[in-house]
Amino acid sequence: MTGKLDTDQIRNLMTSQVLGRMACSNGLQPYIVPVTYAYDGKYIYGQTNEGMKLDILRKNPLVCFEVDSMINMANWQSVLVFGEFEELQHEAADMAREMLFGRIFSLMTSSTIHQHQHEVEAVPDDSTRIKYVIYRIKINSVTGRFEKQ
Repeated sequence: MTGKLDTDQIRNLMTSQVLGRMACSNGLQPYIVPVTYAYDGKYIYGQTNEGMKLDILRKNPLVCFEVDSMINMANWQSVLVFGEFEELQHEAADMAREMLFGRIFSLMTSSTIHQHQHEVEAVPDDSTRIKYVIYRIKINSVTGRFEKQ
């Protein structure tokens, strides 16, 4: 059976995942990248550094964002969000970063690992985890589909 996800199912899928794919376009060529995110029902929050994605988004803020969950080819869910990229600064960026890190960092280490049980030779490098630009995607419309057998 295939069908459309209702509002609650869309919200459940969006909040249960932390990895999505953001598509943007420079008008000539589509560009899609995987991104970690947090979702609050109105916005999708993320972080990035300077690069191709940010260059494109600053010129054309229209995006498509996709999240999915797949058990197998006959049991899956997918959500498509159409929205607009907004770069955040100051207090809005601080609040978004706190929400994003609260959602993402708790998933980075297993709860079964106890620091006192493992020898640590070096402090891990967090430079790739914290990025300079915080953004959100303002959701204009959303749709979802599923297949379940």
